[in-house]
Order: sequence, then structure tokens, then C-alpha cells
Amino acid sequence: MQAQMLIYIPSPQTICFLVFVFVFIFWFSLIHFLAQLCMQISDFSIMFLTRFTGRTLLAAAKSETPAASAAAATATSGHNPLKDFFEFDRSEDGDKPIVYGRSWKASELRLKAWDDLHKLWYVMLKEKNMLMTQRQMLHAQNFRFPNPERLPKVRKSMCRIKHVLTERAIEELDPRRSAEMKRMINAL
Repeated sequence: MQAQMLIYIPSPQTICFLVFVFVFIFWFSLIHFLAQLCMQISDFSIMFLTRFTGRTLLAAAKSETPAASAAAATATSGHNPLKDFFEFDRSEDGDKPIVYGRSWKASELRLKAWDDLHKLWYVMLKEKNMLMTQRQMLHAQNFRFPNPERLPKVRKSMCRIKHVLTERAIEELDPRRSAEMKRMINAL
């Protein structure tokens, strides 16, 4: 006795229904994926886009998602940990040119106390990190880095601070204190 194979041929209505179900599932999955992707955009990206375009580009930034509400809570609390990596005090007016200062001279730095130079080093380090972050983000977005001459000024000031601190360490009479100062300077 031979087994007969039955082949089921669906009706056109069944085929239409199955196609509709598959298309619906595909579009629902795609929309769900895009919604999840939008919610996972970090506050960092939203802050960057908002800062450099002057307006909110993403609807996720205005929504009441947990990430957006956390960003709003951080912004209202006054301290955003990522704030130091971006320049917030830039003038919104395109009419006025933005003027920045010059690098510190070694003669000016020699007049400052050790602790003041140490603090100034970290202020310069934060400025350098902010400029490098801004440059990298703009480069990734294919934008021009505004005022590229600022970074060499900061680096030159940092070099001069290190030079003045090294001069002081060499002039120190106590060899232990001099060695300790040199170790600290080399760690900068």
C-alpha cells in the first residue's frame, strides 16, 4: 500500500491574509525597533545636537521617556556630568565675533603659588578635554571645528605651567621634596 501525499493549496483569501499578517508583523517590528533605537540615544548625543544646532532635532528629547526625564532632572539640578565636555557659554549671536584669550606667559606663571599653578593645570586640562571632545564630535559630523587656534594656546599654557613647576622643583634645596615635586610634575 502506497502512502499518498496530500498537497494543500491555500485559497487566494488565505494567501492574502497570510501576506497581510507577515507585512503587519514586519512593519510593527520595524517601528518597535526604531522606537527602541530612539529611546537608547544617549543624553550626550541629544545635548550635542541641541547645542550645535540651536534647536531640538529629535522628538525623543521632548518626550517623557525615562532617559529624557532623567536628562531634564539633571539639567534642573544644576550639574550635568557631561557639561564640562561642551562649551555652553558661546554667544548665540552670529553677528559678534567670539574672542578668546591668549596663552599664559611663563613670566606670569612664575608669580603664582604652587597650589594656584596646580589648580590652573586642571582648569587647562578641562579646557583641553572640552576642545578635543568638541573637535572630535564636529569631525564625526563633518562640521568645521570653530577657532582651532584655541587648542595650541591651551597646550602651550600647559607646557609652560609644567616648565615653571619643574624650575621650582630643581631650585628646591631639600632633595626629598625636590624628588617628590618632580614625581608629581611627571604625573601631570
